[in-house]
Amino acid sequence: MTARAVAYSSTREFVPLYGLYALLFADHGLSTGAISSLFVIWSVVAFVSEVPSGAWADTVSRRGLLFGSGALVAVAFALWILWPTYWGFAAGFALWGVGESLKSGTFEALVYDELAALGAEHRYTATMGYANAGEMVCVFVATTTAAPLYDIGGYALVGWVSVALIVANTALVATLPSAPRTADADEFAGERSFVSRYVATVRAGTGEVRTDRVVRRAVLLAAALLAFLALDEYFGLLAREGGAATEHVPLLVALTVVGQVVGAATAGLTASMGGAAAGGVVVTGAVALAAGSVLGGVTAVGVTGVLGFVAIGVGYGALHNAAIVAEARVQETMSGRARATVASLVGLVSEVVSVTVYAGFAFGSVWFPLWASMVATAVLLLGVGIVAVRWLPATAGSTRCPSVDSQSH
Repeated sequence: MTARAVAYSSTREFVPLYGLYALLFADHGLSTGAISSLFVIWSVVAFVSEVPSGAWADTVSRRGLLFGSGALVAVAFALWILWPTYWGFAAGFALWGVGESLKSGTFEALVYDELAALGAEHRYTATMGYANAGEMVCVFVATTTAAPLYDIGGYALVGWVSVALIVANTALVATLPSAPRTADADEFAGERSFVSRYVATVRAGTGEVRTDRVVRRAVLLAAALLAFLALDEYFGLLAREGGAATEHVPLLVALTVVGQVVGAATAGLTASMGGAAAGGVVVTGAVALAAGSVLGGVTAVGVTGVLGFVAIGVGYGALHNAAIVAEARVQETMSGRARATVASLVGLVSEVVSVTVYAGFAFGSVWFPLWASMVATAVLLLGVGIVAVRWLPATAGSTRCPSVDSQSH
């Protein structure tokens, strides 16, 4: 199960275009503000479709939704190459947003329920850590191949290779198990129609987040941490602002990916950390991101630039580690009656916060250099680290007092 999940999740991120698409937009005349508006479109579409798709994953085939997700993402990237204008990029982001929402919550619920059926729920954090590390390894390899592909065939070759790899990844969905729903989720099978099952699922998932304080805090914390992962959309632009040539940008961005790989791969080791430790990890990550952004943004050339992007990688890796642990605590804390729906609420809140981050960069670009906006965002991340001390739920091995839960209703 772990091998199949890691293989699918990892190769989903084997997309050379990731290392250059911000530059693709810039080289077709888009400003930092216009590029940020594309990211806003991406997030808005994703959060509008997030909960509906999550509830769908609790009522229909999860593998079917993953097939559809891959198809939409492939079409999105093809649009960028065939229609390289603002509206073509916007249409691609809209399709990508829907595609990602179909996967968000669906994949996590599939993995957790399959492990639960095997009596191996305790393996979930490590499994998702390996999956995320695999994703980052593929991002690293894909990013480093972007430069030679660009030299050979420009953005077109990078784009079409990316489309082909997404199609190949989608075929791997067939290797995933058709994970059973939990016993609690089976109650929805008694509903007479798809619509009634769907409505019951939405009510169960949103109701659990609304009435259970522990689950609600876990959802909000995980969502906030995931939202700040949106910072990587600006790493390439930061390198260019610091004076790096186009062919060198993917290599500098690849340094940040190394940090992500380490952060994700060690999630199994930090799976049981408490709130104080998680807060420390997030605060450390915020400081490293701020310092690296100053160094890399002022000059991305030479030793100083390399050190800057290494620091960014350390900070981003720490943030990635904390986000994986927080997401796993959501899975452990919820009842499981509408697992994908609750997980999709994490994605929903995350996208809302991401829109705020993108908007901040868009407005900030009018008056400040990009590195200054990165530092300001890192300062906000410090606040999330402080909140994590109290809001990260205890591990599954700890018992939750019924009287406390009842008071939170």
